[in-house]
Amino acid sequence: MTTASQTITATDLSHLRRCIELAAEALEAGDAPFGSVLVDGAGKVLAEDRNRIKSMDDSTRHPEFELARWATTNMTAEARADATVYTSGEHCVMCSAAHAHVRLGRIVYVASMRQFVGWLGEFKKEKGEEEEGEVVMSVAPLPVNAVASAVEVRGPVPELESQIKALHRRYAGL
Repeated sequence: MTTASQTITATDLSHLRRCIELAAEALEAGDAPFGSVLVDGAGKVLAEDRNRIKSMDDSTRHPEFELARWATTNMTAEARADATVYTSGEHCVMCSAAHAHVRLGRIVYVASMRQFVGWLGEFKKEKGEEEEGEVVMSVAPLPVNAVASAVEVRGPVPELESQIKALHRRYAGL
C-alpha cells in the first residue's frame, strides 16, 4: 500500500524534519541516524524517539519499535488506529511487525529500505570495501507492506532524502 510522495503534506514535512533532527541526535550519541515521531489523529505529537541500539547495547532499540511499545501503554486501540508514525527511514521487518501488531495507523517515511540498502553499498564502495553481491543485513530488508500488508505507507520523500543520506554517510565514516 505504499503511495507516491506527492501525497505528502506540509504538516507531514514538518514532522519528517523533526525525525531528521532526532536522527542527527542519534548520530551525535554514536547511534545509527534514525528518528521517529508519533502523532495522534488530530495532529498532536504524542511521543518521539531516536535510535539507541549502540548507546543502550540493545539491537531492538529502534525508535519505531519504541513508539509502538509506548502506544500500547498510552493509547486506546481507536487512537492507535488514527495515529501516524513519521520516521526518517522505512521500518525494518521488526518495526513493521510491531507497528502492525499494535494496530497503529499510517507510516510516513523519508527514505525507503531499498534506498538505504543502496546507500550502504555505495558507502562500502567509497570506502574501498566493495564485495560481490548485495549488502548483507542481519534481517531481510523488506518494505513495510511485505510484512504489514494493511498499513498505509507514504514515502519516500525526495525533498528530504539528501539530508538523511548525509547523516548515514557520516555514520559510515565518510
